Amino acid sequence: MAGSAGTPGTPSVLRAMNDRAALDLLLAHGPLSRTRIGKLTGLSKPTASQLLARLEAAGLVLATGTIEGRPGPSAQLYVVNPGAAYAAGLDVTPERILAAVADVTGRTVGEYELPTPGRRPAQSVVRQVTDALDGAVKAAGLARDDVRRLVIGTPGAFDPNTGRLRYASHLPGWHSAGILDELAAALPMPVEYENDVNLVAIAEQRLGAARGHEDFVLLWNEEGLGAALVLGGRLHRGWTGGAGEVGFLPVPGAPLVRQVTKANSGGYQELAGSQAIPKLARELDIQPVPSGPHAEVAAALVQQAASHDAGPYRQLLQTYATGLATGLASLVSVLDPELVVLSGTSLTAGGEPLRALVQAELEELAASRPRLVIGDVHEHPVLRGALESALAATRDEVFDTSR
Repeated sequence: MAGSAGTPGTPSVLRAMNDRAALDLLLAHGPLSRTRIGKLTGLSKPTASQLLARLEAAGLVLATGTIEGRPGPSAQLYVVNPGAAYAAGLDVTPERILAAVADVTGRTVGEYELPTPGRRPAQSVVRQVTDALDGAVKAAGLARDDVRRLVIGTPGAFDPNTGRLRYASHLPGWHSAGILDELAAALPMPVEYENDVNLVAIAEQRLGAARGHEDFVLLWNEEGLGAALVLGGRLHRGWTGGAGEVGFLPVPGAPLVRQVTKANSGGYQELAGSQAIPKLARELDIQPVPSGPHAEVAAALVQQAASHDAGPYRQLLQTYATGLATGLASLVSVLDPELVVLSGTSLTAGGEPLRALVQAELEELAASRPRLVIGDVHEHPVLRGALESALAATRDEVFDTSR
């Protein structure tokens, strides 16, 4: 069997393909009977029975309950065994690290938040990561060795050519040259690193508004303004990992920002980022302008503006929509995506009124006219994307029964 495992068309490979198809169906549709699995996969009843027996013996499926109330004998139902594997995700910001552990079905079984205010020395980052992960693992009632894979989401991106974090000067302690090696030495599982906005796109592609779409742009506006680019079904990261750092994009209507990496800002960020909303509200004599973190203030103002049909609030929403469409026009002119997903609290707070205004403005500014939608994944979308990314790789490893 070992010698034929990798040869297409051999019984072991065909069994593995059928096994994976059945496991994916169980994940997608919940408890299924042998008969239903057979119909969905096109397998005969004897073959479906052998498949389920094989998966049950491997610890990948569990028998759970029966279908009652129908003529004839009750049918046994099967589910993916949640304890077959676990994966973890981290969402890192300057203020805190959110950590979560999910079982192989995607259900979150443990969460933990580690506050990280203020600047800390670089060597403490490893301790922060391990403490956050251990907190989620403990909340799940597991041990660190139970976690198969970890995906860490951060602002900016780790340059694959140098291994150093770029485009995120506001994230203290993460810029040392050896940080990835130090984390690898401290953690017993494979670790992957991904830009936070890219992870939101993964969450939307698998669970939300971008399901079924192979070419889309996700525009994110919260603490910073950024984008994720999905082309041909795959994330486009760029040569240095910086694809989608659109906050640095020069745009009409904003002063030309030079030395953008030192400023950690650019024209599009100044024109339509969260910090621009309170400033615009003051210019329009909207009172009172709430105090607090600019992303929270921006979301509150945009939400209020979306409920007004006239007056300064409506003017704020229209000006904001024009600013957003100005940057989007450059993106869609180059990429011609099928869909644009609006995400992050400074966008989702505007709901349909903001979406419609941005759509109308974009249709006047760009020849390409993608459909704009509001993102569906609202609760910790970066963390959810990290979990989805970690789970995809974990399932590929655990569900491969040809090994």
